[in-house]
Amino acid sequence: MNKITKAVFPVAGMGTRFLPATKASPKEMMPIVDKPLIQYAVEEAVAAGVTELIFVTGRGKRAIEDHFDKAFELEAELEQRGSTQLLKMVRGIIPRNVSCTYVRQAEALGLGHAILCAQQVVGDDPFAVVLADDLIDGKPGVLTQMARIFRREACSVIGVENVARRQTRQYGIVRIGTRSRSPHHITGIVEKPAPAAAPSALGVVGRYILTSRVFHHLQRVRPGAGGEVQLTDGIARLLAEEKVLAYEFEGVRYDCGSKLGYLKANLAYALKHPEVGAEFRKHLKKMGCRIPK
Repeated sequence: MNKITKAVFPVAGMGTRFLPATKASPKEMMPIVDKPLIQYAVEEAVAAGVTELIFVTGRGKRAIEDHFDKAFELEAELEQRGSTQLLKMVRGIIPRNVSCTYVRQAEALGLGHAILCAQQVVGDDPFAVVLADDLIDGKPGVLTQMARIFRREACSVIGVENVARRQTRQYGIVRIGTRSRSPHHITGIVEKPAPAAAPSALGVVGRYILTSRVFHHLQRVRPGAGGEVQLTDGIARLLAEEKVLAYEFEGVRYDCGSKLGYLKANLAYALKHPEVGAEFRKHLKKMGCRIPK
């Protein structure tokens, strides 16, 4: 089966880096201009052909379920006001042929554990994993780019980008052959290595297409620091029996898990927003800012 129709969204994290904003609201619901991070992630998946959205949630994440649910009172109010465009927007957050399933992760035991929580829903199908923290502006979307590779190669594909050597402790880092071209054949993967020990500067970011065999390996991974099960460790085991590719995607990534990355994303998306972009550009110019064309 070379078509990806299921995507897993691990959204159980607490978002402590954005406290107090995330004390009562999920970090995935933080807006980039006027749309929450999780909606950008869902739209990217749907554009790639995904029709089954699987959210691995935790305590305090009800707002995510409400966002993708039907809002009868809001729709009735907008219809009564004659707000046709807003009504269309609210009703079109996800297409009618797309379903949502919510799975509870009772404890925050790592990304690998979150993926395992979705196993019964995913079954034996290949699936995508999308981390909403990594907002990637690509045309077409990164998951669409990766799905094309999966259809051709029929193996797991991991999104990567070149990172500064000093930042390797923040990423899973892949090992590839010399003079390799993207998509690279991965020969090894290490979670957050020291710069001197990093096998390359290609860091794994929040986009994966995985075969269901990864569940077998995640079940056997020993928890590491903090008792967490790392997805990287499961992929490392998967490499022993299946080909896994690292794809250097086309697009600009914003690390919205950090305050600085989140602010950069808002700036970039505000400048191209059809409603406020032109006026926002004028405002920044008045402030003496140099604005890219």
